[in-house]
Amino acid sequence: MRSATISRQTAETKITVEINLDGSGSYDNQTGVGFFDHMLDQLARHSLIDMTIRAEGDYHIDDHHTVEDTGIALGQALAQALGDKKGIRRYGECHLPMDDALVRCALDLSARPYLVWNVEIPTQKIGSFDTELVREFFTAFATQGGITLHIDQLHGFNSHHIVEAAFKAVARALRLAVETDPRKSDAIPSTKGAL
Repeated sequence: MRSATISRQTAETKITVEINLDGSGSYDNQTGVGFFDHMLDQLARHSLIDMTIRAEGDYHIDDHHTVEDTGIALGQALAQALGDKKGIRRYGECHLPMDDALVRCALDLSARPYLVWNVEIPTQKIGSFDTELVREFFTAFATQGGITLHIDQLHGFNSHHIVEAAFKAVARALRLAVETDPRKSDAIPSTKGAL
């Protein structure tokens, strides 16, 4: 089973992430940041990656450390669960509509982390959530997960819809990329022979 558990503790946060790449999209995410939990639930549900996250952070300062460190731990869990990446499809993409918003994601589980972020969120807050933390999360996730990750907003004016479409687009692209390719289930998807 392609699964992993990562625990990360610093002076700012205490986080445990458990994932199963071959799951059904079940989730139980509790970070103490309500909107962020909602987005992590979307990430699990639409990627079909089972996900349980527990996080405690220095909320008296703000949510930054909790969101970023969750991205770090989740990326590390993804990399660990993928192992040598034998048999995976490696690439994934999705155009995800959500009402006024349309977000495109393309990704490569390349072990070469890179984030291209062409998303303009019109408001600084969604409820009490700082919208600038969305990019921080995906930066940490891509870096620690070894993902070349492109996220592009094609349309949208509602901040909630834009952010949720981004998480769902990443989820759907990730679902494709981590799947086993039945035509090459015994091979690493690279001419180099390693990822």
